[in-house]
Amino acid sequence: MKSISCATTLNILSLLDTGHSVRDISSRIGVSIGTVSSVRNNHRPDMSKTLGGHPKKLTESDIRLGLCAISSGKADTAVQVHKILRDKTNEDLSVQTVRRGLKQAGMKSTVKTTRPFLSKHHRRERLDFAIAHKDWTVADWKRLIWSDESKINRFGSDGWKWVWKKPRECLSDRTVNTTLKFGGGSIMIWGCMTWEGVGYLCKIDGKMDQHLYCQILEDDLQATLEHYGWEPEDVIFQQDNDPKHTSKMAREWFQDHGISVLPWPAQSPDLNPIEHLWSILKRKLAEYEEAPAGIIELWERVQVEWEKIGVESCQRLIESMPRRMEAVIKAKGGYTKY
Repeated sequence: MKSISCATTLNILSLLDTGHSVRDISSRIGVSIGTVSSVRNNHRPDMSKTLGGHPKKLTESDIRLGLCAISSGKADTAVQVHKILRDKTNEDLSVQTVRRGLKQAGMKSTVKTTRPFLSKHHRRERLDFAIAHKDWTVADWKRLIWSDESKINRFGSDGWKWVWKKPRECLSDRTVNTTLKFGGGSIMIWGCMTWEGVGYLCKIDGKMDQHLYCQILEDDLQATLEHYGWEPEDVIFQQDNDPKHTSKMAREWFQDHGISVLPWPAQSPDLNPIEHLWSILKRKLAEYEEAPAGIIELWERVQVEWEKIGVESCQRLIESMPRRMEAVIKAKGGYTKY
């Protein structure tokens, strides 16, 4: 560093102490930036250094405005937040700047979770149901037989599939989720689960109506009761509010056989633990290295994997029922994580 006078050094230190930048001091006094930096390092080693760079275009106030727009439901994406900020502030911001600011604020972009639509009436029903059953213990929920229908696709689920890949890796059989123009086929199944394990499972052939549903109850529900040695008065049957489930014919069947049916709130698959049992089944089916050759082989695989589901899986899901009631009450009848 070129030697400078004591007066110049004191002048530099005075300007540093009053908050002037190194570049500003260099311009004012007529010395190099390196000289000013050396004086600071020698005489003010603990003084914080500016990070430099262009001033931020997105202020803390802008970020708060963006977060408020997201939390209030006015915006879902960075593009929508960008439009709101541009209209409010007239600043020349890019979408990438907004996206980066949201990430720095702790936000994370994710795929929207699919859930049934909940009207005010649905929310009220769900809340009433949860309040009515908030004091039920696991021992109470043990009495239920849970039932549902589900679709099993021959070539996997309809949802998203994830895969790890290297940067700039080309598309390959490993990284592509193949589809067929006509879907490859699927089967509809009905099944039930209990505290003692899975119940009987059946493939639904043709259109499911009240007549076929009552036949399933007669064959497969009755077989489940016989398998576990239960009497009708020992159990409570759960089903959703599909019209074929609540038809006059179905109601008469339950009444004739002395089986109590649990009143169920509409639009509430998150409260039915058998929904998670379907997920377990579909994950097991996805582990096969090759797709089934046809619908018959698919049904054979379904039966094999269904029988492999252990008692502990059923019990773990049923044990979550008190927590599900708490979640619905906390959400005031709204969506839960289940």
